[in-house]
Amino acid sequence: MFLENGFLPQNKFWKYLVGSFIIILASTIGQIPWVIAVAIKSFKTGKPFPTAEKTMMNFLNLNTTLFLLLFSFVVAFVAIILVIKYLHKQTLLSVTTSREKIDWGRILFSFFLWGSFTAGSTLLMYYYAPYNFVYNFKPIPFLILALIGTLLIPIQTSTEEYVFRGYLMQGFAVLSKNRWFPLVLTSLIFGSMHIANPEVEKMGYIILVYYIGTGFFLGIITLMDEGMELALGFHAANNLITALLVTSEWSAFQTNSVFKDVSAPSAGFEILIPVFIIFPILLFIFSKKYNWSNWKEKLTGTIEIKNLESTQKFDYNE
Repeated sequence: MFLENGFLPQNKFWKYLVGSFIIILASTIGQIPWVIAVAIKSFKTGKPFPTAEKTMMNFLNLNTTLFLLLFSFVVAFVAIILVIKYLHKQTLLSVTTSREKIDWGRILFSFFLWGSFTAGSTLLMYYYAPYNFVYNFKPIPFLILALIGTLLIPIQTSTEEYVFRGYLMQGFAVLSKNRWFPLVLTSLIFGSMHIANPEVEKMGYIILVYYIGTGFFLGIITLMDEGMELALGFHAANNLITALLVTSEWSAFQTNSVFKDVSAPSAGFEILIPVFIIFPILLFIFSKKYNWSNWKEKLTGTIEIKNLESTQKFDYNE
């Protein structure tokens, strides 16, 4: 099964700490081109080098900033592959799913399900409250955005999923020998990683309920489905469709999207509805489609591997 894929004789928990450091270092190195580009423009224009995050995000052309920001995730993703292969002697497949191959049908189903909901809800909000939006569509910048987004946003979201729902979830399972600890800890860390987002400054810490709740949702569908495919599709749809459709002055991603949200940010029912209503509905849909059962055991049970070799479905030395 999925978590058990990490239970190998050579997989000690300290390796996950080392691997995490390497991935973080790679991501930091991947941000160097962005810093260099900002420094070059600062030198050429005579403008001071930006020190605030908001100024940094808007210092260059929006599409250029998005490309350079997403490039760091490409470097981090390469680091994930290398860490998994050489430090843990596993295949990328073993950190992706318990199935014999990646189920692209699951990824696409999750992508189109959540993408359709995101697009539909955005258009409904525009229809009922057009005064909250400005039509921001510019053909050439949007086409460039669409190209960058389609190529790189799935890499960005996949990097996050491989770190949290794949690599660290298996790592914390190796440490705890149970299922609830990896679910809880990865969800809390995932939510806390968003604490520096500008949305938190505008809405307050209550928005962390949404981020942590999203982490729990993605962790639950990963454990129940014995693989990351549904989480990969959901996360890619969430970020890509949002980046293409709507942006705002206070969002983490500034893009040349179709609409710009000019409403005052607020944290109310719009934060709680996805976590406590929409996500449970999605869990119900996924559970019926993929015949999930034995929820308590899969989400909170103890992991026991009596015969380690018999559980290995993959050639970890490839």
